[in-house]
Amino acid sequence: MPRPLPNLTDGSTVSTLLRLAWPIVLANLLQTAYQLIDAFWVGRLGAEAVAAVSLSFPLIFLLVSVGIGLAVAGTVMVAQHQGRGDGEAVNRISAQALLGMISLSLVLATLGYSASGAAVAFLGAADEVQPLAAQYLKVSFLGLPFMFIYAVFQSLLRGVGDARTPLLIVLATVVLNFFLDPLLIFGLGPVPALGVSGAAVATVITQALSAIIGLRILFSGRYGIQLKCQQMRPDPALLWRLFALGGPTAVEQGTRALGMMLMTTLVAGFGTVTLAAYGIGTRMLSFVIIPALGLSQAASALVGQNIGAGKIARAEQTAYVSAAIALVVLTAVGIVSAIFAEPIIAVFVPDSPDVIREGALFLRLTALTFGLMGAQIVIAGAFRGAGDTVVAMAIALVSLWVLQFPLAWILAERTSLNEVGIWLAYPIQNIVTAVLAWLWFRSGRWKRHQLVAPPTETTESAARLP
Repeated sequence: MPRPLPNLTDGSTVSTLLRLAWPIVLANLLQTAYQLIDAFWVGRLGAEAVAAVSLSFPLIFLLVSVGIGLAVAGTVMVAQHQGRGDGEAVNRISAQALLGMISLSLVLATLGYSASGAAVAFLGAADEVQPLAAQYLKVSFLGLPFMFIYAVFQSLLRGVGDARTPLLIVLATVVLNFFLDPLLIFGLGPVPALGVSGAAVATVITQALSAIIGLRILFSGRYGIQLKCQQMRPDPALLWRLFALGGPTAVEQGTRALGMMLMTTLVAGFGTVTLAAYGIGTRMLSFVIIPALGLSQAASALVGQNIGAGKIARAEQTAYVSAAIALVVLTAVGIVSAIFAEPIIAVFVPDSPDVIREGALFLRLTALTFGLMGAQIVIAGAFRGAGDTVVAMAIALVSLWVLQFPLAWILAERTSLNEVGIWLAYPIQNIVTAVLAWLWFRSGRWKRHQLVAPPTETTESAARLP
């Protein structure tokens, strides 16, 4: 028997939002724990191993960003058709999104595997790091199809309103990875020590298990989606719609990855202390935005379903509530972070007073705009849920390439502010980006990107049937 799904188009907006958002936030936190576990065990191998993984991450993240775009397209289209009550369309879209992700992942995995050696050399890895990084990348690219399959599975289930099932799977894989990492990195008994490649092998194993479980769920029909083999035949028109809708999100995510690399290059010119302070500060930022990302992903599903159901006012109310929660919660977090900036930075570098002082300044300046940053992230999620992925992409491009990096370069290189100019670029960018997102939201034009026809009396009746 199919499991009952929550109704995202009726009832209290706040309770519906929070019920969908908290499993997503927790799953994102667990994904962070996943990365921390890898970093902890790889760190026991020495500086070369850490450098190999650190060098590989931006390239992997860049390619994964391409897949995220198609996964987001699946969420949006599934959510709108789910809200309309068109289960057949939900299944057809899900099958084509899965097919597209598998095809794309195979292409990217083949290219990535073949170019691993050249890529690490291009990124400037030291001679002793290059073979470790190349091997780590090759193993990681072998697991890329599994990663993409699970990404689209997770997105599709969120589109129909099920965020708890992906959470349980992530929890299980984090626990498994905790035991696999030391076993494969250092070896035990008949299991050989694979070194830094062991971390990649452990990740591929857990990703493969996640993908297999996800496929089983999608084909079982018990979780709101029922895939059949005949639905996996390529539908060029539908695949094109998915890629056209997801393309802007892929560009947006890829731009963020490139922006991180470019900002790191700028910061590195000011010395080790500044680079260390920046590294700790950006880790704090990555952790702080996790609740905002969870609310953003929940808002995408909720806005999509309500627009599909023809409840435009409720979709707009959902965006308001989501952004308000992010604004209030992250403003409170920012105030606490600003007050206790030194002790927070000291947790990471207890014996480096210069780094603590510089990192605390970065954290204080940025923390004052945590709330605006969170609200902007959530509003962008609402735009995606409505199908307005181009504007979400445009805001990201403006924030990174028109505001953050040029402003950081001008203030740091052309004034006496030096590294403080880089720190100031973050709050300025957060304020301007939040204003731009709010102005577009208030214009109401984002609500005109409905991807499906308004529900008819027949589909409304079908949606109410048990």
